[in-house]
Amino acid sequence: MTTSQLIQDRKPGAARREGRPGIALAVIAACQLMVVLDATIVNIALPHIQAALDFSTTDLTWVVSAYTLTFGGLLLLGGRAGDILGRRRVFMTGILLFTLASLLGGLAQEPWQLLAARVLQGMGGAIASPTSLALITTTFPEGPERNRAFGVFAAVSAGGGAIGLLAGGMLTEWLDWRWVLFVNVPIGLLIAVLTPLYINESERHTGRFDIAGAATSTAGMALLVYGFIRAADEGWRDNLTIGSFAAAVVLLLAFAFIESRAKEPITPLRMFADRNRSGTYVIMLSLAAAMFGMFFYIVLFVQNVLGYSPIEAGLAFLPVTVVIAVGAGLSQRFLPVLGPKPFMVAGSTLALIGLAWQALISSDSTYVGGVLGPMLVFGFGMGLNFVTLTVTAVSGVAHHEAGAASGLLNTTQQVGGSLGLSILTTVFGSASRNEAEKQVPRFLAEGSPEQKAEFAKTHQLPAPWGHEVLAQGISMGFVAAAAMAVLALLTAGLVIKVRKSDLEALSGTAGPAIG
Repeated sequence: MTTSQLIQDRKPGAARREGRPGIALAVIAACQLMVVLDATIVNIALPHIQAALDFSTTDLTWVVSAYTLTFGGLLLLGGRAGDILGRRRVFMTGILLFTLASLLGGLAQEPWQLLAARVLQGMGGAIASPTSLALITTTFPEGPERNRAFGVFAAVSAGGGAIGLLAGGMLTEWLDWRWVLFVNVPIGLLIAVLTPLYINESERHTGRFDIAGAATSTAGMALLVYGFIRAADEGWRDNLTIGSFAAAVVLLLAFAFIESRAKEPITPLRMFADRNRSGTYVIMLSLAAAMFGMFFYIVLFVQNVLGYSPIEAGLAFLPVTVVIAVGAGLSQRFLPVLGPKPFMVAGSTLALIGLAWQALISSDSTYVGGVLGPMLVFGFGMGLNFVTLTVTAVSGVAHHEAGAASGLLNTTQQVGGSLGLSILTTVFGSASRNEAEKQVPRFLAEGSPEQKAEFAKTHQLPAPWGHEVLAQGISMGFVAAAAMAVLALLTAGLVIKVRKSDLEALSGTAGPAIG
């Protein structure tokens, strides 16, 4: 057979080098890692970004929020686009947009340029991420092989935040803050080159884009997050705070109405009819909310209270990645035998214990006792949950809706993280102000003249009182995070129900039913 005949016989969209699933999985996992870690890689570089581009403290928070809100808000539309236009095509489009936005962000000379680049990054991530998960369902057959692929994907998703903190510290301290964005450029280009070589194109489906649904959901979630952030500074009686919450409720109700009437919604509401799938969304939302808050505030603690450098702060999170991977591997190995419920219950319980332990943090806490111990417990619990939630959420979904299902799962993670961080910020702000008011009399009695002058100038408490205020705010924030973990545990225990058919689908063979 000649080369021309081989080309003619090839299916449209077929990979040019088939038969290497390991490389295909590596390409998909690399995309997910890049997208996930970009939500945290800039965290440690924020002080350097503020100094270089002259951000105000308030505006600086949008360097993180502009990415996570756009990413989470457009994930549903990104998953739908893959179903309609072809997942490999959409996957590559998202990667190239993400890569271009990273380059523009690294070159930014003004604050608005960086924020615009972060919005574009979020759009690229929202296009690529749900498509990458859906590509696993079309690349690997259902059963142990697909479960192993899901295990790798879930471990990357779970550990990406901690890896981002480590990478951000190394790049910021050894090179420059701009490299936390530039690093995506060569990786993104390599993924774009390898994708058509090793990943097949999926079957395209006719359909329409639910622009109204995407717009109302994105705007509604953004206003909800903004309302909590606004409340942290201005209080709950502020007119703009109240208005943001009211508008968010209206838009989210409009989203639900639009989806119930749309012929081809980005979120088919029938997916929520399955109690296991609905339960996984609630658990993911709750635990992601706690996890994002944990990373953000522990970064503040280790740098501002313990005095860690950027790279030391990044290294402080490395053990979390290890235990997440261990937990993910354990759940992957025994999931077909035990089913999802035991891992969801155990994982949520460990997450709750870790967060409750972190709520005991104070200005006198050490890294080992106050940070590392609870983070390891929390991380292992998250590892048990991530593979389990991922497999359960897409199990039994029709191939043509796999993109929407995976997009919804990723949306709950990103939106949960954004909402959780904003809620914890509200609690943190209130607790910090209360602690500061308690410390003022002590400060006025014990502070030196220089300290009193500085206090009058900045209206902030200097160290050591500042450390106590920060630690108290973080401690109360983790109380709120523990409440989120309680919701996840109750959902795992009361909603999730393991069925024999679920176990058979997970293992590929008949197995005993577990109630």
